[in-house]
Amino acid sequence: MYECVDDLTEETQAALVAAARDGSPVRGLTHGFYKYPARFSPVFASAAIKAFTQPGDLVLDPHVGGGTTLVEALACGREAVGVDISSLAEFITNVKCTVYSEAELETLEAWSRKIGAAVDIHRPSTPLTDYEQLGYYKHLDHPSRWRFRKAIEQSIAAAIKLGTPRLEAFGRCVVLRSAQWALDGRSKRATIDGFRRTLEETADDMVNGARNLRRSVRNYGRQQSVTILRRSAIGLHEEPTLTDMRAPRLVVTSPPYPGVHVLYHRWQVDGRKEAPLPFMIANKLDGAGLSYYTMGDRKYPGLKTYFDNITGSMSSVAALADHDTVVVQMVAFSSPDWQLPRYLEAMEASGLAEMRLPVLKGDRDGRLWRSVPGRRWYSAQRGTTPGSQEVVLFHRKVRQPSAASAAVSDRAAR
Repeated sequence: MYECVDDLTEETQAALVAAARDGSPVRGLTHGFYKYPARFSPVFASAAIKAFTQPGDLVLDPHVGGGTTLVEALACGREAVGVDISSLAEFITNVKCTVYSEAELETLEAWSRKIGAAVDIHRPSTPLTDYEQLGYYKHLDHPSRWRFRKAIEQSIAAAIKLGTPRLEAFGRCVVLRSAQWALDGRSKRATIDGFRRTLEETADDMVNGARNLRRSVRNYGRQQSVTILRRSAIGLHEEPTLTDMRAPRLVVTSPPYPGVHVLYHRWQVDGRKEAPLPFMIANKLDGAGLSYYTMGDRKYPGLKTYFDNITGSMSSVAALADHDTVVVQMVAFSSPDWQLPRYLEAMEASGLAEMRLPVLKGDRDGRLWRSVPGRRWYSAQRGTTPGSQEVVLFHRKVRQPSAASAAVSDRAAR
């Protein structure tokens, strides 16, 4: 059984549906800083935040990924908490949610105009020896890749010269996004000249995005706090730094998809060879395999580890929530026929009851489905697959019956 989301006007519900099905490219604010796999829709995140919260309310994302929810919450004058086990996700979200001062932005703007000149294959570069020894140069050590290896080293050195941790992180993110363009999942090999141009264009776009975020935040007066935690969402309700946290008004997230292959922690270089380069560029360490980031091996019978983990994480979310908290999730399935019912069972076991939008009563199964936009070229070649459809699920914390109503129910059952 389910209940309806009865506290939203038809107009607000229609806006949510339209935002969920919006297929426009991810853009605006700081969303273009990095193409995180399976990126959450900022249009929908913004619509959900505006539908279910007021300025000053708390928004939680327990699977923060590329930080979309937190950026939109910050831009809308909401307090935000994001959680992810990936140090790369933590880095990206931190940079995207940093509100830079005007002086910092002027420094970055000047830097953006000369970053391309930092790449010169005729000049020496400084190898990142520690990362090289740990294998992070994988697929950059091939003779055909030495130019890109040098270009990345020189670009990182230019970011470090910015002089402060905040500015260096921004610079590294510019290198990260540009190297991703040059190396990750390309059907045609990039050139060094193209990389130089991309560095300059990316830096310029990112400065403009950071300015727009600063402007949006200032429109709401006082800047709300943003907390980013690198840890599992399981046990989050016992996290010491959240001891005094009030209940979130909204939880909006896109967790790992059950049974769907997504590389959150690797790039695919030269014929989709996996490389840990993004961690090196971000100055982070990673030693985990795919199942660590997807909450379980997709080949495990019945996806037991996945469903155990999602039950654990959402149980912690339910423990942090109150009965006014709305939980919104966007998720896809490799086999929706059996995985969606199993997912809903996990939510029920977590203490969450499903809700549906009344305006969708005549649609499909009454839930909000959408086609995934912006799929990679090699995924798009396969056409429509189960994993190319996402569903938006709405939940609230289960209300425990009072002793009197429980007694009435017990007598009725007898």
